Amino acid sequence: MRLIHGSLAAPARESDLLMKVDRLRLAKRRWRGFAEDGTEFGFDLEMPLKHGAVFFSSAAGNYRIEQQPEPVIDIPCPSAPAAAARLGWLLGNLHFPIEILASILRICDDTAVRQMLQREAIPHTLSEAVFQPIAGGHSHGA
Repeated sequence: MRLIHGSLAAPARESDLLMKVDRLRLAKRRWRGFAEDGTEFGFDLEMPLKHGAVFFSSAAGNYRIEQQPEPVIDIPCPSAPAAAARLGWLLGNLHFPIEILASILRICDDTAVRQMLQREAIPHTLSEAVFQPIAGGHSHGA
């Protein structure tokens, strides 16, 4: 097993080998996993790795993290300030992690969120995507 302490500044190569990891494991600093070629790695990190990060390089290629997609809810961001503020207040009261993209807010799929969006007649789309919520807030395990 190879022990990894951080990511490398290496460009993507055609021969990249992937390690597919879910978001919750990727957020940890200490964990173990297997790359697609069966190579085992142990991670003892100062900072968690991100989707797309190269963490090991060999003659065979770069080993790169691929975060697995998960069920999410995409909510178009209202252009009216009052509607945007109300949406932020509604979502913030649920204390779920959120990803802010150019024109949408992305939140992990949850029954309570879906029910609130339906009740309030807020347009939304259910899909699967790599979810990368903003850091710095607190989480209730979602």
